[in-house]
Amino acid sequence: MRYVLKTIGQQTGATLALVLLAGFSCAASESSLSRKPARTILVLGDSIAAGFGLDGNDAFPALLQKKIDQAGWNFEVVNAGVSGDTSAGGLRRIDWVLKRKCDVLILELGGNDGLRGLPVDAMQQNLQAIIDRARAKYPQVEILIAGMQMPPNLGADYARDFQQVFVRVAQKNKVTLIPFLLEGVGGRADLNLPDRIHPTVEGHKIVAENVWKYLRPVLQKLQSGG
Repeated sequence: MRYVLKTIGQQTGATLALVLLAGFSCAASESSLSRKPARTILVLGDSIAAGFGLDGNDAFPALLQKKIDQAGWNFEVVNAGVSGDTSAGGLRRIDWVLKRKCDVLILELGGNDGLRGLPVDAMQQNLQAIIDRARAKYPQVEILIAGMQMPPNLGADYARDFQQVFVRVAQKNKVTLIPFLLEGVGGRADLNLPDRIHPTVEGHKIVAENVWKYLRPVLQKLQSGG
């Protein structure tokens, strides 16, 4: 049994209580089967993770959960995507989000920085600070960073520098880089909503495959005790 929280931090008191109660029931059920508690995969992201314009069950984090369940692995995907969030926004809420144990962190932020033309140096500092805080609290956490690309309307130099931030952060911290989260989806009208920014249901299926290509080996290693 799995629960994917559509957006951490936006639950009403009653809803959160029900989620927690369901979580306790789920834990009790697993305990009765002598199963170890599920490891947590935290997706810290923006509107792409949140599944803007779609049902949350169609967003790529929920699709990742289905792939994990099909593999028979004991991981729970927690969706901490917030529409409109920037790297600075992610940094502001990371400490609260990390109150929940995190075994794998998928860092999917930066797209809104680029769309707003924010300084790439500041974005890099924010992403680095998020990684630093995650490792400070959970030294063994596995981290994947989702790369993004920007169209050249803000200038070729900005687009190049923006893309390179994800490469530099990944190399510096020796974390897994998903080169381009929207590979095969970005720029395709048939796979995006009318805003040409957010993926459709079919687009999210491709995004999930893009992430799964890099996430699967990480989970396989953890599952085998490596």
